[in-house]
Amino acid sequence: MTNEKALLRKEALRLRVRLAAAAPDIAERLAAHVDALPVKAGDIVGAYHALPDEAEPARLLERLVERGVHVAFPRVAAKGQPLEFHRIPDGEVLHPGTYGIKEPAAHFPVVRPDLLLVPLLLFDGRGHRLGYGGGFYDRTIALLGVPAFGIAYEGQGISSLPAEAHDIALDGILTEHGLKRFS
Repeated sequence: MTNEKALLRKEALRLRVRLAAAAPDIAERLAAHVDALPVKAGDIVGAYHALPDEAEPARLLERLVERGVHVAFPRVAAKGQPLEFHRIPDGEVLHPGTYGIKEPAAHFPVVRPDLLLVPLLLFDGRGHRLGYGGGFYDRTIALLGVPAFGIAYEGQGISSLPAEAHDIALDGILTEHGLKRFS
């Protein structure tokens, strides 16, 4: 199954480049659905900084903060481990980490999110996601046991993805068309 997932990842990356080019306003379109997320003032949302061509959550995060929600960002503590989420002190910035992804410094305050926003390459109607293959989000979702919602372009949805025992299904997916929950 690993080879099948590797091929799907290559195809998904090419697809995402096309989807990003066709939807340069994705950040604003995602943010328009902020009220669909099951969070309230004071909650902590574990989010991420988008890689090139990923569905950009930055404007969505701004809208969450305007509603009194706190945002934390992931840090790779160690290979094979769940992600750690950190609040970013005012005036501090994120720097490229282990995989070139912007992440907080280890000394920033560690927090436990109430909800996760998760990047992905593909998703299916059962809530399965295809990530980048490191298993970080699967381990994190399993450890935290909080609702997890993928952030994606609608065009990243496919009929079915191969799922292994360690793959954790998402609770929903937020695309430019709104929030879809999986049962």
